[in-house]
Amino acid sequence: MTDEPREDRRQQPKPKKEQLLSPATAAQKLNVFLPATPDEFQATPVSRTALQELLDNPPEWLATLRHEGPHPRGEVSRRLGVSNSALARGGVSDSMTTDEIRALLDERPEWLVAEREKHAPGTGRPPGTAIGERPVRAEVADDDDADD
Repeated sequence: MTDEPREDRRQQPKPKKEQLLSPATAAQKLNVFLPATPDEFQATPVSRTALQELLDNPPEWLATLRHEGPHPRGEVSRRLGVSNSALARGGVSDSMTTDEIRALLDERPEWLVAEREKHAPGTGRPPGTAIGERPVRAEVADDDDADD
């Protein structure tokens, strides 16, 4: 044996590579509808740091998409207060804009009322018509005179 240092043959740690997400995964994490995003976003993978930057400081296109839509199916179902399956049963398209969602909530079709009632009892009907609620009266009578 010699006192000479031996060559270190252990495997050296590799430098960390930045993890890249596909545009579909990044759109899902940003909660936006992928076909509505800009072409440059759809064409290139997104790094984790770029995704975090988009979440922290959303650019104009992302803020507009989140506010006006079109929204992905999960966001549409959340805003309508129903499940994804309820949207399929109701014949709703895959994506909707905020205005379309508001119009649907204003017109309150029967399928939406029924599905909201299934999803969260008491939310599908106008106030006073759900099971277990007191009916809303148009005028409240003063019963003070009747108690005397």
